[in-house]
Amino acid sequence: MPLCRLVLPGLLAHPLPRRQPVLPEPPSGPPPMTRTEILTRYRRLRQIGKELHQAVLDVVAPKVVLDWAKRLGLARGRTVLFESEQEMILAEDLAIYLARPGRSHPLDRYARAARLPPGSDEAIVLEAMRQAHFSLWRIERRHETMGLVLRDLLRGEDLWLVDEALERSARPGLEMAARLLKPEGFAMTARIVVPLTPDLTEEAFARAPALRCVQGNALARDPHFAIGIYRAAVATGAMDSVRFKRG
Repeated sequence: MPLCRLVLPGLLAHPLPRRQPVLPEPPSGPPPMTRTEILTRYRRLRQIGKELHQAVLDVVAPKVVLDWAKRLGLARGRTVLFESEQEMILAEDLAIYLARPGRSHPLDRYARAARLPPGSDEAIVLEAMRQAHFSLWRIERRHETMGLVLRDLLRGEDLWLVDEALERSARPGLEMAARLLKPEGFAMTARIVVPLTPDLTEEAFARAPALRCVQGNALARDPHFAIGIYRAAVATGAMDSVRFKRG
């Protein structure tokens, strides 16, 4: 059986071929938005996203969140144990974005129940949540107008991210795991980011060695990958270094 290993730029060298960056507006499109316009739109969508995440959590059974907390090593029996609020958000993220075996997806159930008006900002954000992508990202540079340009380390693509907290506190070269949603030309973080270190990634694959044989988009889409990264984040105490406020 061939030996499989994960190849991550910046962590294990051998970068993926660079693809054309995904930019917000085509040359023939509308005039670029100003920083003020982008910030106003981002804050509006961010607040809606915050409300929708909480709304989905409100319809998810508490036992589901508790079960995910147990899988991450954050609970024993019915007692939840965590070092910081950031760690508990990891369990909530899984409760929102992953379907349990034999059950429909929580976001699909919420969409059917909420019946949001088509074309509304709420419907746009909810659909972006349903299409959210989990991956490993590296901050390449600051965007010329606002936010950051990220490199998807698994898919080999660039992405424009708007996030006030990250823009203030993060620096180019930072590598992180995060679930991103794209309601507009720019992307936003879902609720939480996990700072990446070689120790964390090694711990993640030590706990799930079969994932070493999966690469690229298939790895990013595998729910066991996000679970493994989150479990490793708890085990290594990675969330202790997360100081910026998440929405």
